[in-house]
Amino acid sequence: MNEETIANPKTLNVMTCRVEDGLEVLSGKWKLKILMQIFKNPTVRFSVLQRAIPGITQKMLTKNLRELEAEDLIKRVVYPTVPPKVEYCLTEHGKELAPILDQLHYFGLKHRAYLEQKNRGEE
Repeated sequence: MNEETIANPKTLNVMTCRVEDGLEVLSGKWKLKILMQIFKNPTVRFSVLQRAIPGITQKMLTKNLRELEAEDLIKRVVYPTVPPKVEYCLTEHGKELAPILDQLHYFGLKHRAYLEQKNRGEE
């Protein structure tokens, strides 16, 4: 966002709306954690996700996976085996989140360091 964008309320309003669209897709306690696991393991099974994300219930994992699939960020692949084997992977659209998640991770690191330094200064 540059100074021209900030100076133009109409453009800023459109950008705000787009940011809200993006945040809506990723909002909630679990979606970013699920996506990070799928980024780390390009093809991952349900049980692996459930073990990798402490505190998530089977119901919440299923709900969030369905929502991410509906947004076309992940793909559910069912193999015709007994018992059924189901894997999740990123779609091409979902892979577009990689630089955003990298930047969010980087900001998180810097922000945590900033807060720790600030808290040390107040002691």
